[in-house]
Amino acid sequence: MSTASLDVEHVHEPPAERPRREVPGFVLSGGVLVVVLAVWQFVVRAFDVPIVLVPAPTDVLSSLVDGLSDGSLLEHAWVTLQEILLGFGLAVAAALLCAFLVTQSRVLDKALFPLVVMTQTIPKVAMAPLLVVWFGTEMTSKVLTTALIAFFPLLINAILGLRSADPDQIDMLRSFGASRMHVLRHLQVPSALPHIFAGLDVAVVLSVTGAIVAEFVGATAGLGYVIQATNFTLDVSRTFAVLVILSAIGLALHALVVLCNRKIVFWSAEHRPVTEQA
Repeated sequence: MSTASLDVEHVHEPPAERPRREVPGFVLSGGVLVVVLAVWQFVVRAFDVPIVLVPAPTDVLSSLVDGLSDGSLLEHAWVTLQEILLGFGLAVAAALLCAFLVTQSRVLDKALFPLVVMTQTIPKVAMAPLLVVWFGTEMTSKVLTTALIAFFPLLINAILGLRSADPDQIDMLRSFGASRMHVLRHLQVPSALPHIFAGLDVAVVLSVTGAIVAEFVGATAGLGYVIQATNFTLDVSRTFAVLVILSAIGLALHALVVLCNRKIVFWSAEHRPVTEQA
């Protein structure tokens, strides 16, 4: 045996590196939030910032606890949540129906889609007062405003998804005698689901914004109404408390969409929301 072979035999392979454990995204986000709150608290107290300008986090927490304890914030939050869910549901139904019609008929595509795009060029904030005039300050006008704001992103994603199916696979299914509905059910819809859930994730967050915009225009209840009232009385702590509740609602709805995406579109990780991939 040569010296070179002996040297090779005595060379030890370096130990395999242990895989690093990635810190979960919610831990990193929570850490950043804690740091921001700590700095916020310090700056407000150190520079004696007036509470009518920027309240300390402890003041916001105190106002939030008071509002939840006496039930006033819960009552208004329930009104806003109903508007969000009903508006979101209406937007989902209308967007999916319109996407189906547009992708299944060239005539409807040429006739409907330009009209839909034209309606989206009108600012929804400008339409909200008209809806209040037509339907009053009750929930109907709020639901319609929410649906209008959440509608278009979901529509575009649904259309892109239904058109993302492989044309060769469509031709193959039709060559075996599959009907248009069979192709839609077994190929186009599964191909569209990742895109649809991406649109749902955007639409559900926009629904929160839509409900508040509608309540700003004209309302007798809801978290947007509370923000307007507290701004008038300079109760900035309560305004921040309402913003905390709105953030919690938005995060909860986003998490629900992500969970449904994981359960239903389990075969696709490419189109999952960015926050989930992190």
